[in-house]
Amino acid sequence: MVDIKDYDCAYENKWCPGCGNFSILSSMKEALVKLDISPEQILIVSGIGQAAKTPHFLKCNMFHTLHGRALPIATGAKVANHDLTILVNSGDGDCYGEGGNHFISAVRRNIDLTLLVHNNQVYGLTKGQASPTSDPGMITPLQPSGVISSSFNPLAVALSLGGGFVARGFTGDPEQLSGLIQQGIMYNGFALIDILQPCISFNKVNTFGWYKKRVYDLSKEGYAPDSFEKAIQLSMEWGEKIPTGILYKKEGVSFTERIETLKSGTLLSREYDPMAVEKVIGRI
Repeated sequence: MVDIKDYDCAYENKWCPGCGNFSILSSMKEALVKLDISPEQILIVSGIGQAAKTPHFLKCNMFHTLHGRALPIATGAKVANHDLTILVNSGDGDCYGEGGNHFISAVRRNIDLTLLVHNNQVYGLTKGQASPTSDPGMITPLQPSGVISSSFNPLAVALSLGGGFVARGFTGDPEQLSGLIQQGIMYNGFALIDILQPCISFNKVNTFGWYKKRVYDLSKEGYAPDSFEKAIQLSMEWGEKIPTGILYKKEGVSFTERIETLKSGTLLSREYDPMAVEKVIGRI
């Protein structure tokens, strides 16, 4: 049996005291232990930002890549070894800003991995400028007159692209969040979990208390996540009430299952044939 201590590492954590990332980290550990996934059975990929530092604080396989480039790296790893469980940790700026095109492609491909987006509605590593999910009117050091762009809605975008597992978590409800991560990992395809994660240093609007007054758990409302139309409506609900939980879930065929050559086994397990490579190069 896997123990939560199996994921403990010796690196000192430098997140701000009270940061929502701590709740995400502990929820990840709990989810992996409950699914009995050992450190050598998982790969965690991240980009740049405070959220992307998450795998530094876990003892497991990890790949820390460039800003916004976590998803293409994770896609390549999944194609090479589709038996590997892969989690991606990203921030709202990292994923929806710099990595927005890769986010769109990952949803469309239905690549079998779980994306955890630490959504604090600011760039928390680079001193609090507006991110794609910042609310219009929000004042930041670089937007002193307030944000004038419309907010990026990741849940609605994922749904419109055919996403089969679209969910929202909240760091103030770690039990729900751990459950969402478990379900995302078990889902056969691309699982998006957008996580409301208050930044205590740079976002003085969307605070823990602000969210606590507004979020509600869909599962406690008797909601069944099988209606695309209802999921779209819920994805647009923001302000006085904010739904959390699984908005939509539909089984489909994952990206690697569509690749004929992978049906006989992983690419990683195949014997390397340098002569075959030479033949291909010779035809170019």
